[in-house]
Amino acid sequence: MGRQHWKKIWVGSAGNMVEWFDWFVYASFAPYFAGAFFPSGNPTAQLMNTAGIFAVGFFMRPVGGWLLGRVGDRRGRKAALTLTVTLMSASAVLIAVAPTYAVAGYGGALVLLVARLLQGLSVGGEYAASATYLTEATDPRRRGFASSFQYVSMTAGQIAGLGLLIILQRTLSDSALHGYGWRIPFVVGALGAAVVFYLRRTMLESEIYEEDAAHAGRTATAEERGTLRALWRHRREAFLVVALTMGGTVAYYTYTTYLTKYLSNSAGLSKDTATLVSFTALIVFAALQPLAGALSDRIGRRPLLITFAIGSTVLTVPVMTLLKHAGGYWPALGLCLLALVVVTGYTSINACVKAELFPTGVRALGVALPYALANALFGGTAEYVALWFKNAGMESGFFWYVAGCAAVSLIVYVAMRETKDLDLAASQGSVTAGESSVTTAS
Repeated sequence: MGRQHWKKIWVGSAGNMVEWFDWFVYASFAPYFAGAFFPSGNPTAQLMNTAGIFAVGFFMRPVGGWLLGRVGDRRGRKAALTLTVTLMSASAVLIAVAPTYAVAGYGGALVLLVARLLQGLSVGGEYAASATYLTEATDPRRRGFASSFQYVSMTAGQIAGLGLLIILQRTLSDSALHGYGWRIPFVVGALGAAVVFYLRRTMLESEIYEEDAAHAGRTATAEERGTLRALWRHRREAFLVVALTMGGTVAYYTYTTYLTKYLSNSAGLSKDTATLVSFTALIVFAALQPLAGALSDRIGRRPLLITFAIGSTVLTVPVMTLLKHAGGYWPALGLCLLALVVVTGYTSINACVKAELFPTGVRALGVALPYALANALFGGTAEYVALWFKNAGMESGFFWYVAGCAAVSLIVYVAMRETKDLDLAASQGSVTAGESSVTTAS
């Protein structure tokens, strides 16, 4: 890849990292601020309240997917990416200054809720805008490798958040972390978003998008770019995105955002040890993404997706059960790494798989809306469902739930066609085409 392609990948990834830093530090620091916004009592109940607000952010993602996906298809990937980071910055500031329950009663929780709604709007558009941008910014023969940097940057954002948590755990007392220390990452996130705003204002637009937009401007299809009417013509692909996302998003959020809480709240590890396990595992996980993405460019996307789904279906229950009795850093780390290696089969390539399903004129919306719907239904609720099972005394039920979601996606992966060799150039500008470019096998 040339220098310009690497520049596009870097700018898109850097912004994505800050977006997901802000998104994930909410989950990482929740054990420290859960008691600040709700009455004292059952710690699990407090975590369920904060997890509920976390899930609400996911339910705004379809709205953000529709709104910002439309912007991405009509105004460009650059415009959508700039708008997403602006919304994320505003939400980080709100959380940083939110008053506690002791000061404003449930008013602080309301501010927290508004901030999560803004984050949901932002991330709902960020995923699709970055997925389409990274996919379009490189040679089709290396599309899997390039798009894998989306999850590299997402994971890097979470690693940065966990790294900051580890630093604060070692420099602040536990009471200070519960009192004011949890606000620090949101201040950092707001400052990082301001830097990324500048970078995205000066980024280069996708050449594929510019060429397609210029062509559409000379035809009658220009007004239908990024519309629900145009997406409806590719409804089979949209439903396919929901189905193939289901298992992957549940597994991903189980082993990333929920993992630290599970290790401390269920497995009995200290918060410091649980955080260190997640931090180390995620570094290895991030390093695996480009390797798996490059492999998909050689052997195809379906083999990796199928491997993930089989692994998650078979291994989730035993891995989660063993994690509960891990008892220390090294056993927990080994089990987490096993799970994340399996999840890599999905995360490394899911961005390009979804982008390859749609023509340019509806690609951002086509990826954004169905993906956001799947995340609202499955990914965003994973942590809440896990805590619900735990609170009901049936924690192992959640393990079977994750395995079941993976099994459903396995059926989809086996039935769908390979997307690697699709010629997207042939479908550019075909927003009004009557037939879909990729369908599930009949």
